[in-house]
Amino acid sequence: MADPSRPATGYPAATGYPPPPAQYTNNPNGQTFSTAGTAYPYTAPPPHNPYYNPNPYYGPDPYAAQRATFVRRLLSILIASIVITGTIVFIVWLVLRPQIPNFKVTSVTLSNFNWSSSSSLITGNWDVRFTVRNPNHKITLAYDHIEAFVFYQSDAITETSVPPFVQGTKNETEVKATFAVLSAYVDQKVGNRIAADSARGSVNFNVRMLARVSFRDGAWRARRRLLSVVCGDLSVAVSSSSNGGSLVGGSRNCKVGL
Repeated sequence: MADPSRPATGYPAATGYPPPPAQYTNNPNGQTFSTAGTAYPYTAPPPHNPYYNPNPYYGPDPYAAQRATFVRRLLSILIASIVITGTIVFIVWLVLRPQIPNFKVTSVTLSNFNWSSSSSLITGNWDVRFTVRNPNHKITLAYDHIEAFVFYQSDAITETSVPPFVQGTKNETEVKATFAVLSAYVDQKVGNRIAADSARGSVNFNVRMLARVSFRDGAWRARRRLLSVVCGDLSVAVSSSSNGGSLVGGSRNCKVGL
């Protein structure tokens, strides 16, 4: 019979206490690991974010083709408009063939002409007559805002305004410009040259005219253009007895430009 006080063999002895807990140690780098036997002694990395994509890919812009088509159509319309407008203008020019008018000075009359060398003052009256011819067969010319000037060489002496007028096709119109200056100051050198020319019997004056002109043919009208007329070297014979004179050498053609 077995002795009851003898412990049983073949089985671990029961201690009555639970197994000791695992020990954790903090290293100087701030990482924590367990002393118990583990396969990965460091803290696990954070889980991967499935929604983050460092290299996103965007598909083609669905409106890019529409914008490109719109730009191409707009450019095509603009180019077509320019070509059509240019063609129409060219055809109108071929049909109408607009020409600039012709200006000619037919007479110049100078009266009450006087120059004071002591005060550098000049006085005089100029009566200038023009013949204006419209050479166009189908176009009417309309003039307005007409300004005329009298120059001695390049120095302006006096100016005036001329009433507006309209010219029919193949028409000639007589235009008159009257100038008056009373005791106007001029540079001493200019006055001395005028006095020297007067002593020789004639003084050369230049007349310039500026006007706005429009070309018309029925309902068609071109935009207004600035017309420049220059009539140079108008030699006026001056008589010391009458303080006046008239144009020498007959009528003179003028230079006309737009």
